[in-house]
Amino acid sequence: MTPDHLAHARQVANAVLYEGYLLYPYRQTAQKNRSRFQFGVLMPPAYRDVDDCEPSASQTECLLECPDDAQVEILVRFLHFQRRTVQRIAPDTGEASDTGALWVNGTEYTSWDEAVEREQRLHARVAGLLGTGTELLFRVGEGEEIEDLTGPREERAGRLVRRWEQLDAAIRVHAERVAGPYGALRLRVRVENRSQPRTPLRCRDDGLRHSLIAAHLLIAVPGGVFLSLTDPPEWAAAEAAACANIGTWPVLAGPDDCRDLLLSSPVILYDHPEVAPESAGELFDATEMLERMHGAIRYLSPTHGAPANAAPGAAPAAGPGSGPGASEVPSWSTPGTPAFDGPVSPPSTPWWDPGSDASVSPETDHVVVGGVRVARGSRVRMRPGSRRADAQDLFLAGREALVEAVLHDVDGHVHVAVSPVSDPLADLQRHHGRFLYFAPDEIEPVEAATMTGGPESSREEGSK
Repeated sequence: MTPDHLAHARQVANAVLYEGYLLYPYRQTAQKNRSRFQFGVLMPPAYRDVDDCEPSASQTECLLECPDDAQVEILVRFLHFQRRTVQRIAPDTGEASDTGALWVNGTEYTSWDEAVEREQRLHARVAGLLGTGTELLFRVGEGEEIEDLTGPREERAGRLVRRWEQLDAAIRVHAERVAGPYGALRLRVRVENRSQPRTPLRCRDDGLRHSLIAAHLLIAVPGGVFLSLTDPPEWAAAEAAACANIGTWPVLAGPDDCRDLLLSSPVILYDHPEVAPESAGELFDATEMLERMHGAIRYLSPTHGAPANAAPGAAPAAGPGSGPGASEVPSWSTPGTPAFDGPVSPPSTPWWDPGSDASVSPETDHVVVGGVRVARGSRVRMRPGSRRADAQDLFLAGREALVEAVLHDVDGHVHVAVSPVSDPLADLQRHHGRFLYFAPDEIEPVEAATMTGGPESSREEGSK
């Protein structure tokens, strides 16, 4: 694969890989982080006995133009579940015992379900894929890794034990020429989980230990040209519509001028997707950029407490609690808000966390739409705005939904979280904390009751 094109595509592929790995507000105790790993999960076949809704295989079908001697390079990427267990080392006996959390040198270590990146490559010539195709079996063996935790005197205070289960999987590839004057090639790639756990699977967590998580593909055909399935040329429209993609969606990858690279993702994307420019690192969803997008936050404000007529940089005036070194202790403040009185510790909850604003309560807040009070439990009809909707949203137009919460973002905008009434997976999505979000002008109350007028009704509609 062309290195610069591959590097470009990997940025987006990494975002796909870690989609849903850990969700805002990034706490283990958050409900949505108790039901993790929701995208591109290929369960072992035996998991059908627990829940037949989650597949054990995915399939990608795409169209391209290339000669029979062209090389096909396939890169399968996924996360492999591993359990991190914290163990305390008894100082007198040296014996290790499991514990939920352990503090060592001021750092807290907790037991946690992690994941490791895995990759598998397959290379083949198009001529070898025509007809019967090819199959590659691969295995990731079970294993264990131990990391010692040492105390201030280099004594063994504890350790982290990471364990992962064996995975068996297969990549099956087949190609055929399609009808038409251009001789386009239909390429099919199936990724199958063939793991056979030694113990019965009783719940989803058991299945995840033997799963390919966030599984996706990067496919390159140097010298070939992939055809967009989102916007195919007219002559290939019928063949594009006949492509059967199961659990994945293929899009053109790399920069706009790249046509020999394809990303097949469990998350629906557009051709040539890009990582948002606001994302400064590998948190991908750019939540870490909230502070930058809303101005510089000067948490440390050593000039707080200085006399009004003091020169810039002057030390704070003496007062209660002052003494040697007191002027060196900074206080915390944010632009546009009153500074705290006296040196204090940083707030335990950041300003953008919903828990920092007691006036916001998504489960009890409401918004007035067409004179009707809409809150948790209300029934509405979804009317996606034409300028803000995509192709998927249009399928929701006119359908009834149940309001789950009314939320306010840091810019003061209101968002209504809903679950479609006729969605058979609504209970599962609700358990995961996943809803559809609409602006107030994109919903229509089903209830005919109206709010009584008064000064409070207009204030509440736009207030936090």
